[in-house]
Amino acid sequence: MNSRAGKYRINFSGEAEYKSFIPSPLPPNPVIEIDMEMLDVLVKARSLVVSLENISKRIPDMELFISMYVRKEALMSSQIEGTQATLEDVFDPMIDINSNRDVKDVINYIKATDYAINRLKTLPLCNRLIKETHSVLMEGVRGQEKSPGEFRASQNWIGGQGSTLKNAMYIPPHPEDMIEAMSELEKYINNEDSLDALIRASLIHYQFETIHPFLDGNGRIGRLLIILFLMEQKLISTPALYISYYLKKNRMEYYDRMTEVRNKGNYEQWIKFFLRAVEETSIDAIKTIDQLNALRVENESIINNMGRSSKSTMQVFRYLESNPIIDIGKTAESLGLSFNTVSSAVQRLVTVGILSQTENISRNRTFVYEKYLNILKNGT
Repeated sequence: MNSRAGKYRINFSGEAEYKSFIPSPLPPNPVIEIDMEMLDVLVKARSLVVSLENISKRIPDMELFISMYVRKEALMSSQIEGTQATLEDVFDPMIDINSNRDVKDVINYIKATDYAINRLKTLPLCNRLIKETHSVLMEGVRGQEKSPGEFRASQNWIGGQGSTLKNAMYIPPHPEDMIEAMSELEKYINNEDSLDALIRASLIHYQFETIHPFLDGNGRIGRLLIILFLMEQKLISTPALYISYYLKKNRMEYYDRMTEVRNKGNYEQWIKFFLRAVEETSIDAIKTIDQLNALRVENESIINNMGRSSKSTMQVFRYLESNPIIDIGKTAESLGLSFNTVSSAVQRLVTVGILSQTENISRNRTFVYEKYLNILKNGT
């Protein structure tokens, strides 16, 4: 079967025979048909991305919000792959001692995101950068035996637990075809195209997932690729768009729509789905930033009225915004303050209702900035 999206290759014969997919190079042929529905959602998505970008330029300490966002995106993207971790796990002050394999997956995604964004300053978005990022993602976690940082040399497939090449839902390109497809994708990423950058991002994500060039970690790298491409196209300057939130919520539709492209060559329905994801994600990000900002203003005003003790209390409060779950000892060490100073500041923050003592996440007494965490937790 040949479709606009690609064709199948028959591998081996007899009992061992199976068909793998070879995607057509991008851009699609015939060209993408931009009807009124697609144009409408594209205009909305674009203007919301611009609004998000403007807000992120205006806000003091945007770096802080972004670091929170990256953690949330890492958690969401890992949850799509079945990782069992929560935002509380990611913020546990004793994470070095308490981190299990699921939490390590999320931490590695955070490291991979930071690595890739920094690497974009010295390298275009290319296969080399993608492989290096994959190496960071897979370091020291399950799947590390699956060639971190290297494209696969064997056939993989997608299906439920225990599925084989015989009953797989989808079989990506044979390794030889995969190398060529990734080379074509790299060219497309770096060539000019008259299509809007958001439409191109949707096509690049679809194509990467279809090629599935790694033995593990394809979903997470594929979703990170969206952010990296939009940053390289200067549409966004920070990873404030956490698209995994929408994809997790609509997981079955996400997979079905990519399958629809492979089966029928219908890229248009996938692009509309993707643009709606960008639209809803941008609205959610803007709302989150507004809520976090309002919470900060409200709490700073409470602390500023504390008189002489407001200085050390404000230091602890600032620390809370990047570490919403704290224990006193570690906070004192990080801030270079005495244990007693931090303990008193924490007590004041508990008294005014900014902090509350947790149900003991680890053996140490821990305190949580609950309202802040609840805003971030939306969707997780």
